[in-house]
Amino acid sequence: MARAGWIMTALLVLFLLPASVAPKFLNASAAVAALTALDWPTRYLLLLGVIELTGLVLFVIPRTSLLGAILMTGLLGGAIASHLRAGSPMFTHTLFGVYLGLFMWTALWLRSEPLRALLPWERSPAAERAEGLTPAL
Repeated sequence: MARAGWIMTALLVLFLLPASVAPKFLNASAAVAALTALDWPTRYLLLLGVIELTGLVLFVIPRTSLLGAILMTGLLGGAIASHLRAGSPMFTHTLFGVYLGLFMWTALWLRSEPLRALLPWERSPAAERAEGLTPAL
């Protein structure tokens, strides 16, 4: 499971760095146009890039990955809210932050044993017995 989580993490980084972070740092016309379409002042372009890069770096480092995931979730939530307010297409623009967030949290869940223990995919036999769903052996 951990290997799949690290592969997903690498895919996320390889997608976000050139497609989202770098254009913000380079003041690329695509990034400026995207911000302008959302009625955001372009002076925030570099700040958004720094926040995104910081969250991404924290997400990649195992010791700070949970903090990075939380920060990235906040950033993605802001993007979703901005797209909702601007009336962007729902499935391609507005919900893209949801898709990225689900991918990111799945990657973290797969690579983090403590997170899998905290949020188990399956119910443990002890929990099922406690609720009377399965008989004790």
